[in-house]
Amino acid sequence: MASKREFKKYVDALGASVIDEMVSSYYNVEGVDKDKISKAIEQVLGAVGAAKSHSNIYFDRGVKAFESKKEYAKGKKEFFISLFDKIQTEFDEEINQALKLFNEALPEEVKAHNKEVANS
Repeated sequence: MASKREFKKYVDALGASVIDEMVSSYYNVEGVDKDKISKAIEQVLGAVGAAKSHSNIYFDRGVKAFESKKEYAKGKKEFFISLFDKIQTEFDEEINQALKLFNEALPEEVKAHNKEVANS
């Protein structure tokens, strides 16, 4: 990600999009398991909150801990790259788990229709 701000916007947008689809199915599709959809929505909200919270971590080592400012900048950059890679991976895993739970809640006819639409 380019910055914390961009990352947070991405997380908000993706989470809102996923929740929008889940809520739409919750109210408009007959025969869905509403408890599973509720749990999936909670899981998405938790993933969004955790990702945004974890992105507020700061680099805790000062310039004096390194031999030069160049080494400090390099260490700080590596720290944030690995941090955001980890946060992104955890966020994606949580969203995927929520989507699996959501898909389990859908009736078979809806799943079959969705496959037909996706394949055409």
